[in-house]
Amino acid sequence: MEAVRRYDVHEAEAHFSRILEQVAAGAEVVISAHGEPVAKIVPLRAPANRTGRGSPRGQVHIADDFDGWPQGTAGPFGITPP
Repeated sequence: MEAVRRYDVHEAEAHFSRILEQVAAGAEVVISAHGEPVAKIVPLRAPANRTGRGSPRGQVHIADDFDGWPQGTAGPFGITPP
């Protein structure tokens, strides 16, 4: 895990946009005043670690006797039943 980045209040004021970009990319930032930590800025949600569509291809097996989706369940998943 990446180390928490630390900024003094004056640095944080001067570089706030850059700090927000870092947080948006998943970093955590601590703001200090007079050497004492006073605030921690964290991402609202962790970035998803996705490898792209179809990434589990070859890892999922559907049995030959699979009957299909129960009525009304495929649509919310973006699947068009045959």
